[in-house]
Amino acid sequence: MDKLKKVLSGQDEGGGDGTGILERANEASTLAWGTRMKAFGVCFVIGIVCSILGSCTLWIPGVGLAVFAVLYSVGNVSALASTMFLIGPCRQLKTMCAKERVLATVVMLVCLVLTLCAAFWWKNNGLALLFCVMQFLAFAWYGLSYIPFARDGVTKLCSMCVSE
Repeated sequence: MDKLKKVLSGQDEGGGDGTGILERANEASTLAWGTRMKAFGVCFVIGIVCSILGSCTLWIPGVGLAVFAVLYSVGNVSALASTMFLIGPCRQLKTMCAKERVLATVVMLVCLVLTLCAAFWWKNNGLALLFCVMQFLAFAWYGLSYIPFARDGVTKLCSMCVSE
C-alpha cells in the first residue's frame, strides 16, 4: 500500500527499472484474490445483464435498435473488462494484443464503434444489427483463443458443415 501511495503522490522515482506507470500501479495493487473474484463476477454479470436487456429492447418500435446497440456494446465492454480484475490491466492488454488474438480484438473493437455509429450517427438499423452480429462473432472468436485447439475444432466443424 505504501508503494501505491508513493506512486500516486509522485514521490516514487521508479524510472530506474524501466517499468511504466501502469506496471507500477499493477504491482502496487492490494486487491485480495477474493475481492478480485467478486469484482470479476459483478462486472461479468453486469455485462450479461446488459446484453440480455438489450436483446429484450430490440423489439421496441422506434428506439429499440439504438437502445439494443448501446446495451449490447456496454455489455461486451463490461464482460471484456471483467477479466482485468483477474489478471490485471497490463496483462489483459498484452494478451489482447497477442498475435493469436489481435485480429479478433481489433475486429471486435471496430465493430463496437461502428455499431454505435450506425445506431446514432447514420441511423441505419440494418448496419447496426450487422455490426452487432459481427461484434458477437469476433468476441466469440476472441474467447475461443483461450481454449486450446478450440479454434481448430470450430474451423473443422464449419468446414465439414459447408462441404456437405
